[in-house]
Amino acid sequence: MSRSTLAALACQFAFAVGVASPAFAQFDWPSGYLQTVPLVTGPTALPESESTASDFNRFRLTVEPDWDSLAVEAAYEHTATIRTRATLGSGIGAVPSGGEWMKLQWAITDEEHALWQHRFDRLNLSWRPTRAVQLTAGRQAVSWGTTLFLTPGDPFLPFSPSDPFRQFRAGVDAARLRIYPSPLSEIDVVVRATRNEFVDDVMPAAVGRLPTTSEVEEVTALARGLTTIANWELSGWGGTLYGDAVGAFGAAGSIGAWAIRGEAVVRELDDAVVFRGSLGVDRQVQVGGRDLFLLAEYQHDGLAASDSDDYQALLVSAPFLRGELQVLGRDETVLQGSYQLHPLWSLSGLWIFNAHDQSSLVSPSFAYSVSNEASLNAGLFFGFGDDESTLVRSLPSEYGLTGVTGFVSLSWYF
Repeated sequence: MSRSTLAALACQFAFAVGVASPAFAQFDWPSGYLQTVPLVTGPTALPESESTASDFNRFRLTVEPDWDSLAVEAAYEHTATIRTRATLGSGIGAVPSGGEWMKLQWAITDEEHALWQHRFDRLNLSWRPTRAVQLTAGRQAVSWGTTLFLTPGDPFLPFSPSDPFRQFRAGVDAARLRIYPSPLSEIDVVVRATRNEFVDDVMPAAVGRLPTTSEVEEVTALARGLTTIANWELSGWGGTLYGDAVGAFGAAGSIGAWAIRGEAVVRELDDAVVFRGSLGVDRQVQVGGRDLFLLAEYQHDGLAASDSDDYQALLVSAPFLRGELQVLGRDETVLQGSYQLHPLWSLSGLWIFNAHDQSSLVSPSFAYSVSNEASLNAGLFFGFGDDESTLVRSLPSEYGLTGVTGFVSLSWYF
């Protein structure tokens, strides 16, 4: 970011804070978030694999001034990672994000042992002509998922199911119109433009030729309706997703003491119809006077791979590079449980299973409430599965090459 751009942003911020009078504007003091995550990953079965250690840090400021029918949301953050050596990723369910239209992220330092970046994760303007209508343009969070971990019905950068940090959903660059016909119903229309760099040609390294890529601009235009009937929330959406005709349905309710959630997507892709769907149940029970939360979800994803031999091609496919895939396997299951040991302490366990390559990711963790504004989390990740990598089959299973990873996270809100 140039100095002139920074100066312009600073002037605009000062004008919003200092000039707008309390009679016309409501402005709360900026809220913030500070996080530090020391992380250690053990070696894997890959040749010359070594243990790595890093420390990830995030500082985030959010302001939301409101002028009657107009509102602004801006979230600006710095992230800095200090590491023993450069890596391609954490190996814990990492997937690329979709290429947003506006360039709002910059690198201050990008070296072998340090990566320091800053960005605007939210930067949007909202207009509310009436209480029942809201129009928002800019970088914003949009979530259409119904299930909790595996959400193929969410077309806007869903979380990785193994991500232990879900404080902030990634923002997308879009224009959004929300209409509220009644207190229990909503119509949501989103138009989003993206730029992604796709792989045009992949050749083996032995050929001595690097893959060729090109930048592709795409437009997504979707409309969603949501309503509540009895104790069930029902939703449906459709339109064009990256140029493909698509339709989806979601439902969430309860049968007895169990919550039931499900979503399904039908998409026309390359002259074929692809189905993506998930179904989950969850329940909270009392054990020893404390809360025990149990969850199970299953997903069948026609975009994903049914065989480990297809992983290499999947990793350079358009859906993966857009950030549409949460997992690599076509049929996967998530089991999650958490137990409140004490009002300040809780234990959790997560198991993700790929039914095709028989690999698993297991993560026990705990959380401690340090204060009303601070929390401490720690956990481990273990990968199980085939870890015999070859030139032809570089990824033998989805989770088999995940090194044992331990992390501690301290978060503070202010």
